[in-house]
Formats: sequence, structure tokens, C-alpha cells
Amino acid sequence: MLKFTPILLAVLYGLVMWRFSAWRLKSELDQRSAELAEPGLRELNKRLARALDLPRIKVHLYDIPAINGLAAPDGRIFLTRGFLEAYRAGRVTAEELASVIAHELGHVALGHSRRRMIDFSGQNALRVGLAQVLGRVVPGLGPVIANTAMSLIAARLSRGDEYEADAYASALLTKAGIGTAPQISLLEKLEHLTGAGGAGRPAWLMSHPKTAERVAAIRKLESGWHG
Repeated sequence: MLKFTPILLAVLYGLVMWRFSAWRLKSELDQRSAELAEPGLRELNKRLARALDLPRIKVHLYDIPAINGLAAPDGRIFLTRGFLEAYRAGRVTAEELASVIAHELGHVALGHSRRRMIDFSGQNALRVGLAQVLGRVVPGLGPVIANTAMSLIAARLSRGDEYEADAYASALLTKAGIGTAPQISLLEKLEHLTGAGGAGRPAWLMSHPKTAERVAAIRKLESGWHG
């Protein structure tokens, strides 16, 4: 029984971290967000809602300077203050922001947001357990190997989620009469807007697929619909 104790402790640690992470994220979002009421986005949000047969889509403004969108595990959709400021400065269009909302709706509808929180905690548990086991075989290198392995697994899962959310957003934007052009143009802007070029990094080390690959996947979807 004692030989399994480190693994059991790692699983318990993962469960505790899942609960704590979910509570901390919800608390942070509650304290630093409010409903987004931007006139220029109102009609586009209505079009998205009609395409989904919903009375409305509630979007929250997350008060941080980073340019990002977020789908919380509880189903709420957020745009950051940085994104709103970029829109007001003319660096992104209302249609491009609508594509972000559609993408985050995809994460919610496909269950990515809740699963990511669980995956994150589970991966932490596996990381701890694997580091302890490997530490006995290769002392000093166990934690390094465990961290690398879990990072690669997490990145692969995240990239798959992004492709799925992109496809959902493409279908929704097309149904709403907005089209995929704003989705593609925003993807092509994002590296410049966020300063995250990722130059020289292999795609399998990124949590998001390369922009060119995401754009190619969207165009392939669209050609299939109209082919």
C-alpha cells in the first residue's frame, strides 16, 4: 500500500487544485468584470443570438490590459479591456470582435472550458506523481522529464480545442451572415496585436496552432460548404 501512497497523494492534490483553481478564477472574474455594453457590438451580438435561437448573448468585459477572449468554466464569455481598447482605437473591427465572441461560444458549447480546468488539475496530479516515480529511477531529472511530458500533452490538447472552436465560430458566423472574413483577418492580426510572434518555436510546443494553419483550416471548411 505504501508504494501507491505518492500516487494517491498526487490524485488528491489534483482534486484540491481543481477546486481551488475554479474558485480562484471565478473570484477573479467576478471582481474584475462587468457586462459589456458597447453600442457598436450590439447588433452583431443580436445576429449571433438569432443564429443560435437564443434571446441574447451576454458578454462580459474583463478589466485587464491583455488582448484576449475567455470562456469561463461556468459558461460566461469575456472580452478583455485590451481588446475593447483596440476596437475603439480602430485596430480591430466590430465584426472581428464578433468572431472572438463566436470562438469563445464554441469553447463553451463544446465543453472545452470546463474540461480544461479538469485537465489542468489532472495534469498537475500526473506531473507530481510522475516526478516522484521518475525521481527514483533518474534522480534529479525526474521533475524535468515529468514537466516536459505534461507540457507537451497540454499543448496538444489545447491546439485541438482551438481548431474545434474555430470551426464552430466559422459555422456560426456564416449562419449569422457575418462570414469568416473577419475571423481570418483577426487571426492574421493577433500575433502583431499581442506581440506573440512565436518565431522559431515548433508548432507542437505552442498551446495554439500556427496562424497559417488555423486560417487554412477555416478556408478548407468554407470551401467544403460552398463546393
